[in-house]
Amino acid sequence: MADEERRSDTAAAESAAPAATAPGGAVAEKIEKVVIRFAGDSGDGMQLTGDRFTHEAAAFGNDLATMPNFPAEIRAPQGTLPGVSSFQIQIADYDILTAGDQPDVLVAMNPAALKANLEDLARGATVIVNTDEFTKRNLSKVGYAGDPLADDTLSDFVVHRVPMTSLTLTATEPTGIGKKDAQRAKNMFALGLLSWMYGRPIGGTEQFMREKFAAAPEIAEANILAFRAGWNYGETTEAFATTYEVAPATLPPGTYRQITGNTALAYGLVTAGQLSGLQVFLGTYPITPASDILHELSKHKNFGVTTFQAEDEIAGIGAALGASLGGALGVTSTSGPGLALKSETIGLAVMTELPLLIIDVQRGGPSTGLPTKTEQADLLQALYGRNGESPVAVLAPRSPADCFATAVEAARIALTYRTPVLLLSDGAIANGSEPWAVPAVAELEPIDPGFEPEAGESEEPGEFLPYARDPETLARPLAVPGTAGRAHRIGGLEKADGSGNISYDPANHELMVRLRQAKIDGIAVPDLEVDDPDGRAELLLLGWGSSFGPIGEACRRARRRGVPVAQAHLRHLNPLPANTGEVLRRYRTVVCPEMNGGQLATLLRARYLVDVQPWTKVAGTAFSAQELVGVIDAALDGSIAELEHDKAFAARARATYRNGGKG
Repeated sequence: MADEERRSDTAAAESAAPAATAPGGAVAEKIEKVVIRFAGDSGDGMQLTGDRFTHEAAAFGNDLATMPNFPAEIRAPQGTLPGVSSFQIQIADYDILTAGDQPDVLVAMNPAALKANLEDLARGATVIVNTDEFTKRNLSKVGYAGDPLADDTLSDFVVHRVPMTSLTLTATEPTGIGKKDAQRAKNMFALGLLSWMYGRPIGGTEQFMREKFAAAPEIAEANILAFRAGWNYGETTEAFATTYEVAPATLPPGTYRQITGNTALAYGLVTAGQLSGLQVFLGTYPITPASDILHELSKHKNFGVTTFQAEDEIAGIGAALGASLGGALGVTSTSGPGLALKSETIGLAVMTELPLLIIDVQRGGPSTGLPTKTEQADLLQALYGRNGESPVAVLAPRSPADCFATAVEAARIALTYRTPVLLLSDGAIANGSEPWAVPAVAELEPIDPGFEPEAGESEEPGEFLPYARDPETLARPLAVPGTAGRAHRIGGLEKADGSGNISYDPANHELMVRLRQAKIDGIAVPDLEVDDPDGRAELLLLGWGSSFGPIGEACRRARRRGVPVAQAHLRHLNPLPANTGEVLRRYRTVVCPEMNGGQLATLLRARYLVDVQPWTKVAGTAFSAQELVGVIDAALDGSIAELEHDKAFAARARATYRNGGKG
């Protein structure tokens, strides 16, 4: 963690910054922000390259946000479009909310990486290409009839042609490693070049390589030599006339570290266990993009964490529910397809009224869908995807750092109200990263699990009523099996009010259904806060989950142009904040951007009878801030009509089908 943590001490960070005069005679230009995308084959190490650049940016003091993009195929043919992997990062000297709309710099390790990412670039962007990979064979794999480096394909960009592979081979010759291993270090050459361009320190990366490849020191040395060669290439070549300085950001005082959403969720679960004094038990089955929660939690057995990789999704949640019955904090993690398999056991947790955390890291669907792409289309499944009336609490973090607090809050609700809680993350949050202000332990409120003690000597046998209710929370008492004097029945059949005996009485069933719903409806959640700086906005953008960043950035841009717009964001999706209806009715126009077909908008319209207009996207990619700026403008001038956006896409899909796929 040491290389990831930093203090928000601007003076100290600036003292460590590179000199204003760049090495090698290059002119140093100060900029507020930059968006960089590393792209290459899935075996080129783009995720590692981006991650190392991110670590150095975090240590330097920049604010940052990242957006990894993984291929869905495990072994896509080398050099093909399906095998392209990329990592985008925005670094800035001020508070930012997204990883950026368009890259200012694209590092393309082969023709496939160039072709897959070229359309995302703004005119005038910098393109750095590994010319050694632009062979006739590699060009033909991705459909290039000619060499895009030799024609006018890249005429709108600033292009740097760098023979990265051959320069890496030369640099690593002293190590004596084979050509194949040496070529793998070319990503470190690219990292060294970009580190020079943006004044990143080199010591942290070199130390990381020595630690990562401690068992193979010759591989570590090869990567370090390649990294230095990239740095030296930038310093000595005349091709790069400018370097860039992005100063540290001024953030609230505190200790910060760079963190991904999945890691933050894992830390939140560990913290919830410590705050409640309970063992944490994760029963799960690996599934993209949730698997890293299992990987991270498995490292923390010293904090009373047990991880169980089950044979399937059903076994995983069954074990987690059993752990909850036994007095632990039961957790299971999954994605949309796995959530469907877990539905019956979630219903059992509703019936038995046991605390249980279900983490759903959403991805594109249906079925296997788009395993490595992001989506928000599991909301209705989370709310209603079970037989019978099976209400559960539902929460959604808004960013990678917010996952920590959301996980703690989910555990608090589960234990306080004796209910399953569904936490809806998504691929953009899970794999993305940003600075996280590490909270002070003393500021975290304890969580009282409130287990029933052993029966006192004065109690009469048979007095314990497992389905009696707390008058405030409507939660039933929890007694760990084996607690003296607290024996009771448990199971999936309907319970008699109070005693918990099996009951088929219609009136009792009606009562228990209403009580379970009232318990969820009565969960205490904060009011919905609205960001409306001058209070004169007539348009509200309302979002949930990872749409927070793009919505927030779009509102900032609109306000800079003098356009008044309000923003609100929901963390609690069931129950909704008590003032939600009042907030919605306050604005003439309400638009709800979602990465689904309009699920939250549909719910809000039905519940509050307010004309919430959906703006939807189901492309497997997150919103960009600029496309939401367009939504703001259209909403204010009246050109955004209900469902017109969706109708346009549907019409195009139909036209494509009718034209034999040639739409």
